[in-house]
Amino acid sequence: MEKRPGAREESLSRYIQRQSQRVRAFDARRPWVWDGLLTAFWTAAVLVDAAGGWRNIARDPSVPLWQVVAMSLAFSVPLFWRRRRPAAVLALMAWAAFLSYWTGAFLQAGLLQLVVIFHIALRLPLRTLVWTVSRIVPPLVVGAIRHPQGSWDQQIVPTLWVYAMVALLGIAVRSRKDYTAALVDRARRLEVERDQQAQLAAAAERTRIAREMHDIIGHNLSVITGLADGGRYAAAKNPEQAAQALDAIGTTSRQALAELRRLLGVLRDDSAEAVRDPQPSLVDLETLIEGVRSAGLPVRVEIGDDPEARPSLPAGAQLTVYRVVQEALTNTLKHAGPAAEAAVVLAYGEHDVTVEVTDSGGAGTGGSVTVGQGQGLRGMRERAALYDGTLEAGRLPAGGWRVRLRLPLESLRSLKDSRS
Repeated sequence: MEKRPGAREESLSRYIQRQSQRVRAFDARRPWVWDGLLTAFWTAAVLVDAAGGWRNIARDPSVPLWQVVAMSLAFSVPLFWRRRRPAAVLALMAWAAFLSYWTGAFLQAGLLQLVVIFHIALRLPLRTLVWTVSRIVPPLVVGAIRHPQGSWDQQIVPTLWVYAMVALLGIAVRSRKDYTAALVDRARRLEVERDQQAQLAAAAERTRIAREMHDIIGHNLSVITGLADGGRYAAAKNPEQAAQALDAIGTTSRQALAELRRLLGVLRDDSAEAVRDPQPSLVDLETLIEGVRSAGLPVRVEIGDDPEARPSLPAGAQLTVYRVVQEALTNTLKHAGPAAEAAVVLAYGEHDVTVEVTDSGGAGTGGSVTVGQGQGLRGMRERAALYDGTLEAGRLPAGGWRVRLRLPLESLRSLKDSRS
């Protein structure tokens, strides 16, 4: 198997990143371990230097040994607190540096101040770096005055440059950490937003499916129930009408099964056949109303205006009108009683499209469904809200029930233009 170029480097990089993450995680849990090891290492190093090596660069090799050891420990031991109290540690080291330059020992342990300056640049506000100058410069000036060797700038400026470079390194590392933290936070927020969008989309899809299932099953079962009741009464007196009722039941059942297969096909595999299968539209209103009439409910239909002057509604808006009429007539079949009559009025205005479905209530409850309750009314309101429409439902003063849907044409046109 041929290896992809750079695969070894990527694997090594991932290994190093993984080990680095483990070390950082361990340090976050037990910071005292790393602080103790670092402090112990530098303490041992400065004590070795205090044993005699410091005299190689000292301006005054006659400094007492106890004083050299004390100054060396003052440089190394405070490193244990460098991450928690870097400013205080630098202040303590500044006194040790002042004594080192004053006595002429010029201990190399003074370079440990660079570690503290790095942590100040990494952890504290940047203005604190300006304050550190007052801790670093005075010892250097004292050493240049008491123990001159060459020009003053040769003794002070190089050391200041080293301090500045370390401070810049700390700032660079800090900027990189802040940038990485910002990316991680952004990725986390995007992940949360993605999960929220997925949950909202799933909830919206469940609501849509519930609406479709309620409309399909509820209406067709109500029609079948009405046909079955009528056929039962007609069986004894008029077998021909009973046979017609059975035929209508079969037709309605097959239509319901076809619609359910279409809906389940979209849910199952999003097949092209399921997508191409058209949803009901205003053209299918006549078939819907004929089915309701065959179930025993007289329905009067009024469609206003010249048919050629009617605006062309989007398919979704036509489906909304169809489902509202379907649900309203289904409720009439279930609740209005056997003597009820219904009317469907569809009007095309200059600014809106309205459809009103009313029933007389008959000898039944007159539409006993309470406004705002039940899946049907809620589903109708949700459909209307998709197109900035409104839906009103309630009892009529003279008895019966009314459902009125209004869809503004401006919203429908803008929706159609955005999709075209």
